Amino acid sequence: DPRGCSAPLGAPQVKSSPVRCLTLQEKLLSHSSQLAVPEIQASLVPQLARSICTQLQNFLRSKCPELPFGRFFLSGALLDGLEVLAADHIHLMLPVVLDTGLWSLISGEDTVVRNPQYWMIKRIDLGYFPRGCSPWDRFIVGRYLSSSVLNDTLHKLLVASINWPAIGGLLGCAIHPVVASRELKLEVKHDQVELSITLFPVVEMENKVLLAVPPEGLVENLWLESFYRAEVSRLKELDAGDSGARQLCLRILNGVCRSQPSLHKLGGSPVTHIILHLSDTASDWAEESLADRFQQVLEELVASLEKGVLLSYFNPKINLFSGLLEEEIDEMGFVLYRAISEPELLLK
Repeated sequence: DPRGCSAPLGAPQVKSSPVRCLTLQEKLLSHSSQLAVPEIQASLVPQLARSICTQLQNFLRSKCPELPFGRFFLSGALLDGLEVLAADHIHLMLPVVLDTGLWSLISGEDTVVRNPQYWMIKRIDLGYFPRGCSPWDRFIVGRYLSSSVLNDTLHKLLVASINWPAIGGLLGCAIHPVVASRELKLEVKHDQVELSITLFPVVEMENKVLLAVPPEGLVENLWLESFYRAEVSRLKELDAGDSGARQLCLRILNGVCRSQPSLHKLGGSPVTHIILHLSDTASDWAEESLADRFQQVLEELVASLEKGVLLSYFNPKINLFSGLLEEEIDEMGFVLYRAISEPELLLK
């Protein structure tokens, strides 16, 4: 009897709960938890790289005992807690020990390249200390220590002289030098990780850290000034002083730049220098203000790309965007300009 039915026939009604919209702050914190390097990589990669570092140092000491290299060491974002997503690259530093009485620095501003980010290392007092007094004199070109000649020599040793299959067998991996690269690079394949190790001869003089990374072209004597150590040190110092989230902000932005091909060249130093510049004006870097600071970094990046200028925090004569092509600047600017109004576009 229809009159006996107290409720209509059909599926029972379920009360739906409203969809909760996450704030940018919540999305950033959630996204940061997804950026962690897998634990196995975080522990295995440094261990494997240190073993290769030791084997390489032992080889060079026996093959070239006359060259006074310092103790090799590893460098990079993974060791400083700033790496994201995957531990697939690391830097191996080869300190070149110079007698400061025989060498001096000349700024790139005073050379034909007119670039303050580069330096030349000049051999001095050849009248009193003739060629041969320094073991590094064999790498001189026109009275300057040539980064290109040193790299070429090391490249030949890496490719032709070192028994990498034997070293790889000892360490449980396969190691191959990259023959065609301008850089000194090793590709390492392990059962659990694949790793790229880039080698950098490095000179430390007059409070400068100089890498054997000459610019492309015919100028072969230039050394690139690196600010990486100063960047990390300053970030950690600032965060320790106010319990700030600068490193967290940097890790998120590094993840964004790594996951978006058009933004690859912004990762690392450019973003770090933007954050350091902002730290001079924005005092609140507490984690609760992460969304505000993240948005502000995007705005500063867009403004800098519009001008094509991002001044180094440590040397305002250096424009960190000077090596970018106009089309690269336009593409990065377009992506980040959209993200200012919709930052979630970068967190997918």
